[in-house]
Amino acid sequence: MDLDLRTVCVFGGSGFVGRHIVHLLVERGIRVRVPTRRAEAAKDLQVLPTVELVEADIRDGSALPRLVSGTDAVINLVGILHERGVPGGFLGVHAELPGKIVAACRSAGVGRYVHMSALHADVNGASAYLRSKGQGEAAVKGAGDAVAWTIFRPSVIFGRGDNFLSMFAQLLGVVPIVALASPEARFQPVWVEDVARAFVDCILKDETIGRRYDLCGPNVYSLRELVRYVGEITGHRRPVIGLSDRLSYLQAAVMEWLPGPIMTRDNYYSMKKDSICDCPFPAVFGFQPSAIEAIVPQYLGRQAPRARYDDLRVRAGR
Repeated sequence: MDLDLRTVCVFGGSGFVGRHIVHLLVERGIRVRVPTRRAEAAKDLQVLPTVELVEADIRDGSALPRLVSGTDAVINLVGILHERGVPGGFLGVHAELPGKIVAACRSAGVGRYVHMSALHADVNGASAYLRSKGQGEAAVKGAGDAVAWTIFRPSVIFGRGDNFLSMFAQLLGVVPIVALASPEARFQPVWVEDVARAFVDCILKDETIGRRYDLCGPNVYSLRELVRYVGEITGHRRPVIGLSDRLSYLQAAVMEWLPGPIMTRDNYYSMKKDSICDCPFPAVFGFQPSAIEAIVPQYLGRQAPRARYDDLRVRAGR
């Protein structure tokens, strides 16, 4: 496939992973189109020299051909962790939308598509989240040879501004003790910059076409270990009480009805499957992933610039 990469459309480009991918594309001199519901919410991207923000409702299938038209490749990162209050829920976002985007690529003559799935996505998975991600993969593969696709399946993604380690850091700052659901669930966290690099690098690598890649960091941790590590890094060590399986389920059932839930019963079901890889980081990308110990102290540690600033404010009585 001979692809002259000049313009890329990034669905979900204003999100956590998307912002990193957009910045990396811009650094490489590539024009980036980012569909978004509200351009004002992504104004930090608008100042980048080769970024075009387009206000649009991506749920409207009729708008998709226009959004991808004139681009050389499309990246789809759109995803949700909780479906309550989201039109279409997991099925609409993770399964139906990818099918519509791939169809739009075909009609607009866009030959390259890169898709964000999830580790252990499976149409017969343990949770609605994993099943919908599996259905999304099936929709992408259904494009056949009409669109050259690549699918990525990362474990939990960490980095500055994440919704995982940063969430625990905030929690540990306010609670005296942590009652932790599914404490022995295992994860193999992968750094957001490594994920972004793999996404961008793959577009021009013909050998990645029609391939599905699991992305994990170098080390495996239990959820209990991760929470304790965050406590050490932030200086907020707290007792961690691991809940039994039954109590974990009950906690999730209660928490899913809170505003902006941090856990639901579907998350509980997802954690029944350890989020770890059974293969090394893909050699095709030519680099090794970073460990959390090398990255997390830079943005959560008490010696990070922001932390030092906060300490000075406290000492000054502000």
